[in-house]
Amino acid sequence: MFDEVAKHYDRTNGVLSMGNSLIWRVATVRAIEPKPGEKILDIAAGTGTSSAAIAKSGAEVTAADFSPGMIEVGRRKHPGITFVEADAMALPFADAQFDAVTISFGLRNIEDPKKALSEMFRVLKPGGRLVICEFSKPPRAIFRAGYSAYMRFLMPAIVDAASSNPEAYSYLADSIRDWPDQVTLSQWIRGAGFTRVAYRNLTAGVVALHRGHKPARLPAKRRPATDALPATDSAT
Repeated sequence: MFDEVAKHYDRTNGVLSMGNSLIWRVATVRAIEPKPGEKILDIAAGTGTSSAAIAKSGAEVTAADFSPGMIEVGRRKHPGITFVEADAMALPFADAQFDAVTISFGLRNIEDPKKALSEMFRVLKPGGRLVICEFSKPPRAIFRAGYSAYMRFLMPAIVDAASSNPEAYSYLADSIRDWPDQVTLSQWIRGAGFTRVAYRNLTAGVVALHRGHKPARLPAKRRPATDALPATDSAT
């Protein structure tokens, strides 16, 4: 499906978001706080629009995506970015390889988001940063009602005019409706081992920007029980 929409993916996203996609991208890059020389992994990078924005800082960005079609378009648009075809649930990278990991509007498209979060934790260096930008649930009822009406009535008309594959975008609305709220996603992030987890709403909560950190020192593993030495918990 993503291969089929790759050609006009960025244009369609810009139109569907009514220009807010640029605001969300700027907020995401600021949350990442990329620094020259840092290694940053951008998962579900699509055509690399966010990756290119991050790379302007001087950071070394790896753009990973599951769709060969997206990667093909991305390599043509951003020849200076390293693109890697990758499954977010089994990332082809070593442990503790990146200073920051980010994913924008891709976590809800992964079959097992919790497994993907665990993989993000694994490839981050101790003290590394996680930033997730994803659709969410507007906390105020009036905004939820307006957003629901937009997705039901206006978005299909926009997609028909802007997308290279309008049928594929019916999945978009379904995936947004089925995605959990901000608090639930925060719980998933903590469950993967991240600390200092926080989020802030963008565009009245249509989108939420989540952040977390991999602890600089991980808790000591529990020693296995033996006949000679009972199991104890080691403190750090």
